[in-house]
Amino acid sequence: MTPHTAEKTSVTLLGLGAMGTALARTWLAADHSLTVWNRTPVRVAALTAEGARAADGAAEAVAANTLIVVCLLDDSSVEEVLSGTVLAGKDLVNLTTSTPAQARARAEWARERGARYLDGGIMAVPPMIGVPEAGGYVFYSGSPELFERHQETLGVPAGTTYVGEDAGFAALHDVALLSAMYGMFAGATHAFALIREENIDPVSLAPLLADWLVAMAPAVHQTADQLRSGDYTKGVVSDLAMQVAGTQTFLGTAEQQGVSPELLSPYFELMRRRLDEGSGEEGLTGVVDLLVR
Repeated sequence: MTPHTAEKTSVTLLGLGAMGTALARTWLAADHSLTVWNRTPVRVAALTAEGARAADGAAEAVAANTLIVVCLLDDSSVEEVLSGTVLAGKDLVNLTTSTPAQARARAEWARERGARYLDGGIMAVPPMIGVPEAGGYVFYSGSPELFERHQETLGVPAGTTYVGEDAGFAALHDVALLSAMYGMFAGATHAFALIREENIDPVSLAPLLADWLVAMAPAVHQTADQLRSGDYTKGVVSDLAMQVAGTQTFLGTAEQQGVSPELLSPYFELMRRRLDEGSGEEGLTGVVDLLVR
């Protein structure tokens, strides 16, 4: 072992699904000492062949190192796996997908057991892990001191973005971004449905659609600025009254093409409700307030 390798933080990783395995391989490739545990032994065997140390159980794995990274199926799995371990003095980093409330409760649960806690929300799929140019990263929230202490090690598999001391913020940022992603997927699904029965190659539509979505993406900055200032008319080019009037064209086209409007109708209804409140000169930002009332 070289002196450079000896300085690197040793890691314990609990959970070797597709994401956990990808994380493990990046730490091994970067010469970190890695102890692993998983319910399915065959996944452990594959990594021990690459240099990982296999623990006989979760308790042994936790005892092996100070930095404990958990990447399991869900929050209940975290409690089940860690319930028989000694967490006092450990640095627990939870990369298991959870809700903000679950993350906050898990942070308190860890504190009561003497552990320091960071929650993480992974903005990547397994093939992006260990590939910096892929752009994957992980949101972290919780102890700022803990994040600073382990940022270099946590940054080996993917970029790191710290979003606050509130342990629930990583999960909240994760779900917020993924929710926007699914909204985009819904719009793209409707667009492809509109041409499905026409003599239009979906492959030819795809680059037009992708470029259009990229061109529209900066609109989120205007929304954020309006929410911060409270002025929902600031910088508006296409006001709500005009956009609501135009929704009939979208709904009529869907009907003519034999396409269900169910992906568009809920948003259009919110737009109309906001207009009915007398906010026709605004843009679309006021819809946010309808959702949180």
